[in-house]
Amino acid sequence: MNFQKLTPVDQQKALLDLAFRKAREKGQQKKFVGNWLQKIRYKENLKLDIVKDTIITRLQKVLAEFPNTLDLPDFYVELIRLTIDFRELKKSFGALDWAIKQLGVVHRVHIQKVNEEKEGSKVKEVTKQYYGRIASILKQINPQLKYLEDSRRIMRTYPDIKPMFSLCLYGFPNVGKTTILNKLTGTKAKVAAYSFTTKSINAGYMKINDVKIQVLDVPGTLARKEKFNDVELQAELVLKKVADVVIYIFDLSGASGYSIKKQEQLLQNLGKKKKVFPFVNKQDITDEAILKEFKIKHYTLEEIKEELEKEVKEEPKGNSKEEFEEPKEAAGENLDPSF
Repeated sequence: MNFQKLTPVDQQKALLDLAFRKAREKGQQKKFVGNWLQKIRYKENLKLDIVKDTIITRLQKVLAEFPNTLDLPDFYVELIRLTIDFRELKKSFGALDWAIKQLGVVHRVHIQKVNEEKEGSKVKEVTKQYYGRIASILKQINPQLKYLEDSRRIMRTYPDIKPMFSLCLYGFPNVGKTTILNKLTGTKAKVAAYSFTTKSINAGYMKINDVKIQVLDVPGTLARKEKFNDVELQAELVLKKVADVVIYIFDLSGASGYSIKKQEQLLQNLGKKKKVFPFVNKQDITDEAILKEFKIKHYTLEEIKEELEKEVKEEPKGNSKEEFEEPKEAAGENLDPSF
């Protein structure tokens, strides 16, 4: 799922400016026939039509582009819940749906008024009243338009995770997961010497014997499940829903700020549900005595690649999975704008 294609959500002012400009330009370009009153009616009806159609088309586009959880893999459904207020998102879709209906009702009422007026000045007054009603409707939903734009910006940070064999880079903050991602895949994700540099999930790809493997660099994780923040929960989500194997990254140098004991405890917390390959990073700045004393079996990157060769051979042909898991539909909880 590629959330990068979500287009910006127009706000109240932008929608009004666009609709009014189109109506004005079209009214100036088109030549009308009939007596003076008919010409005024035709022109004002055209302007009302253009304003209504322009705004409704834009709102419908928003509803059409945002994903429906019924169509999403469970991973993305849970990622949305972790990063966005799910109920507020549903409320925002409902507000747009309400506005579309109201715009249609107001349009019909004012078209009828235009056609019933006998004086040209009053016909134009009806158009002004219509514009005011349209502006009022959009003002009411502007908080929801803003929320949807904020949500779109968050969703655009989501990784485009594929249903394929996946490797998760896991460990404490600042142990060098993103550096390893760059080495394995040739990507250029941001690296910095402070905790929580990775604010979302970075994805890259590598090949083992012509089999493409997805490599996921997740936000650093602290060993306190009851107090996970959203960033840490994203890491757990990748581990639970997507990862086939895990590279657990140690930093024995002390540069990360986390003791070796805590790092060993976090490794134990992974359990045995996933195949885990410990890797010791930053060996060039680690005391040789500490490296010699470290008893946990660990692998070099080349050894890990050799192990991955065995893993991918066991994968079904086609190098693909089902869409992670089918979405678990909760009663009434989906992002379908027509809910």
